Amino acid sequence: VQLQASGGGLVQAGGSLKLSCTTSTRTLVEYPMGWFRQAPGKEREFVAAVSRTGRNIKYIDSVKGRFTIDRYSKNTVYLQMNNLKPEDTAVYYCGLAQRENNGYIPTKSADFDFWGPGTQVTVSS
Repeated sequence: VQLQASGGGLVQAGGSLKLSCTTSTRTLVEYPMGWFRQAPGKEREFVAAVSRTGRNIKYIDSVKGRFTIDRYSKNTVYLQMNNLKPEDTAVYYCGLAQRENNGYIPTKSADFDFWGPGTQVTVSS
């Protein structure tokens, strides 16, 4: 499975961006998907993830109320990012966990089986 992420860019603080992540291979079933980010000099951190059904979602505390993850289809997940802050600046990676438990939400890097190449998000102050 290959993942393609897009939607990153440069935006001023308070602005919005929408990231998308699509699997290049059509899958017959949905799998949990999520987003991580890595800022320069920092470890990769969990941002948000959605279960295979789309009904279970988790966010890191710092993005709650600002970011929304949306399971658009079997193969596409969006991350709507509003009220962006300079500390959101990072390379954002989408991942897919090949698990079929309906309520399962991966939150650790090791939970994911496939990763996209990353998309840069830069928020200026």
